[in-house]
Amino acid sequence: YEQQLTIAREVGNRLGESDALASLGNTYSNVGQYRQALDLFDQSLTITREIGDLRSEGNTLSNIGLAYMRLGQYPEAIARYEQSLAISREIDNRRGEGAVLGNLGIAYAYLGQYQEAIARYEQQLTIAREIGDRQGEGIALGNSGSAYRRLGRNEEGIERHEQSLAIAREIGDREGEGSNLGNLGNAYRDLGQYQDAFDYYQQALALTQAIGNRSSEGLWLSNIGSLLAEQDQSELAIVFYKQSVNIREAIRNDLRGLPQAQQDAFTETIADDYRALADLLLQQNRVLEAQRVLDLLRVQELDDYLQGVRGTAQTESGIDLRDPELELNNRVIAIGYELAQLREVPPNQLSEEQLQRLAELDALQRELAEDFQGFINSPEIQALVAQLDADLQEQDVLARMDEFVNLQNNLRAIDQNAVLIYPLILDDRLELVLVTPFSEPARYSVAVEQAELNAAIVAFRQALDDPNSNPEPIAQQLYEWLVAPMANDLEAIGAETLLYAPDGALRYVPLAALHDGDQWLIERFRINHITAASLQDFTLRPDPQPQILAAAFSEGAFEVQIGQRSVSYNGLPFAGIEVENLTAAFPGTTQLMNENFSRTRVEPIMDSHTIVHFATHAAFVPGSPADSFILFGNGDRLTLQEIREEWNGRFNRVDLIVLSACETGLGDDILGSGEEILGFGYLMQQAGAAAAIASLWQVNDGGTQVLMDAFYAALNNGYSKADALQRAQIALITSDQTVLAGERGTEADYDIIDLRTGQPLSQSSGLAHPHYWAPFILIGNGL
Repeated sequence: YEQQLTIAREVGNRLGESDALASLGNTYSNVGQYRQALDLFDQSLTITREIGDLRSEGNTLSNIGLAYMRLGQYPEAIARYEQSLAISREIDNRRGEGAVLGNLGIAYAYLGQYQEAIARYEQQLTIAREIGDRQGEGIALGNSGSAYRRLGRNEEGIERHEQSLAIAREIGDREGEGSNLGNLGNAYRDLGQYQDAFDYYQQALALTQAIGNRSSEGLWLSNIGSLLAEQDQSELAIVFYKQSVNIREAIRNDLRGLPQAQQDAFTETIADDYRALADLLLQQNRVLEAQRVLDLLRVQELDDYLQGVRGTAQTESGIDLRDPELELNNRVIAIGYELAQLREVPPNQLSEEQLQRLAELDALQRELAEDFQGFINSPEIQALVAQLDADLQEQDVLARMDEFVNLQNNLRAIDQNAVLIYPLILDDRLELVLVTPFSEPARYSVAVEQAELNAAIVAFRQALDDPNSNPEPIAQQLYEWLVAPMANDLEAIGAETLLYAPDGALRYVPLAALHDGDQWLIERFRINHITAASLQDFTLRPDPQPQILAAAFSEGAFEVQIGQRSVSYNGLPFAGIEVENLTAAFPGTTQLMNENFSRTRVEPIMDSHTIVHFATHAAFVPGSPADSFILFGNGDRLTLQEIREEWNGRFNRVDLIVLSACETGLGDDILGSGEEILGFGYLMQQAGAAAAIASLWQVNDGGTQVLMDAFYAALNNGYSKADALQRAQIALITSDQTVLAGERGTEADYDIIDLRTGQPLSQSSGLAHPHYWAPFILIGNGL
């Protein structure tokens, strides 16, 4: 095709050029490189319209529809197909009309509109038989077979697939043959005839691999994995799922540069398979591997939102070295901590009993290693992984173990009482992973369905938005799901700092505001929200003498366009007082107000400071980084998209960036994935800042000012960022400012005023509701 394109351009054959571009586009589309395909189709379409070739225009529109359909953008596909159908009928292109009707049927089927789909397939079948189009006939039969199966009419579906398969083999249509084989596998699986289903899936897989159709290869691999999981063959299912994920990741890497909606749509079509793999790994107690898959999911979400994070195209093929009889519960943590304690003692100081215990543990480890070798050497596993490079697999195991050691070392670098909580939302339950400094990860399974959890999250946010509500009942329910299963372990190991890496909609939940029935969680623990970049920086210590840049938008008003809406933002009077108080507490602070608070003034000097504090509006819009922004005092805006493009690696000195009046909107109580929150924290760390503080919703101006005054008072007393935020929040909860005092000050030095009442905070309890203190989260290094 490249040669054809070169010749067509040399001789000025515009139609030939268009045909070559369209053929190239189809080839790229078939191997899952949709960005290149759509670009080529657009070039072809432009030429066909310039030269007035309606037949080629209709064909190209149909090809564009197919690419959109493979990306999961079904309404967009239908729109292109309808345009192509109109052209086919206008020029009496019966073969083209039939083909487009079939593609329309597929799009409707993907949308669950099976009767609509069947109607289109029957029209296609009639036309194909009238004009003797055997390929079109076979496609119509195969597609209608899938629709009948979806409606529970499996026998009719199988009959049509078999007719379609016979035609595909007769005319040498290998792609059609593979599709029908796979769909026959689906039909027999629905009937519970698993061996037949497995045989058809294997034949479909072999064909798609032979012709290089990566999209279908990934699909049949995941279907085999799902089929094996249904038959309780989890180890084999994991092998197939991992290969499927590898192929999907390769396709995703080829989608960079496509419009965001197209990347999002494709991710939605495959995300369930990633979660199914993580689910199986957790059920097998292979927590480290599951954690890597969860990281891959999070990287997907970041990449979909920010267009700047890269996933790894390979997941580990190794098996976790774990005794299957060892449940990940209290015993795992106890063994880890016992080992750590024994290894801290010089061998010549160990008692006979301690030496005997060490020998027992050493024997257990040798036994586990032997069990592992026996497992990977078993015939069934060897047959399935023979195609994988054995050396690479061994390196993957070692790499995973090294990463776990590094994670534990990072936890110890924070303090030996820090733990990492890593939740995963599944359809039928919540999985919690707890990583501690001295033990292997522990897993806790919680029986709550995703729909019930999401409903609780929405209810919790509604309660937190209303300072007159009573959020404790729903806060206790969320505590029972998210913390209570591991509460005894946290107490036993003396955990004081929780590093929280929330999944999906849990990013909208401030962990600090969960309630155990006696107190808020922030009264028990320091809490850091973290991203994938966070753990790399926990060994960095902040400058003990901070240099602060403080800026505020306190006067005036601006109209800001967010998507199709125009939103008014007024100055925040208390933001000015907030910055003035900060300047008074930290002499030498650089202060910028209103018109002076502009991008041209601020951005050049940010890296001359260790703390950057913006008391202004900011909005994080789910799904739209271009509409997510920080508003400057002169009306300038800085979007998250611009931060990604312009701030990456920019800061060498900045330790903390604070947005004290930002807001993440759920939008009509519809939960997103929270990627906009994760994205902001990730971007700040990519820019070079160790940490960021932002809010999940906008608190009234005065309440924000009180909390920020308290935060900086504690920071000024020598507390870490996480300590300072915890103490500021407790100060609002208890109306007790003594929690802010430290080595360098006394209670009297820091008399925080509630500006609504004019009284010292110690005399005002009006800010105890979590509406005022809970939205503020620390993302990143809390030291």
